[in-house]
Amino acid sequence: MQDRIEKITAVLDKHKAESIETFDLRDKNYFVDFAIIASSLGVKHTTALLDHLKNELKPEESFNYVDESGDWVVIDLGDILIHIMTPEYRIKYDMESFLTKLSNGKDGEAL
Repeated sequence: MQDRIEKITAVLDKHKAESIETFDLRDKNYFVDFAIIASSLGVKHTTALLDHLKNELKPEESFNYVDESGDWVVIDLGDILIHIMTPEYRIKYDMESFLTKLSNGKDGEAL
């Protein structure tokens, strides 16, 4: 699992994603084991980062679902969820606070 996380974050970093954060959610009563959040430089960069991930992670990774809105892309790899957002969306939705609380919570505790 750690190798997969490192490969994903390396691809994001290589293509200029910013503020990449990884959250370990195993045993936290959440639907994925890990979540990764990264900031893009803008809408076009968000889409480009998605394309880079698709090109560099396939065929090893299976993209179960991708939700694109321009400002925010969510990629479901089954046990890993990747969020790529413009800085404005990242501030607006503040996923870090939710995921930090969840990852620091006690096993099985609902937040």
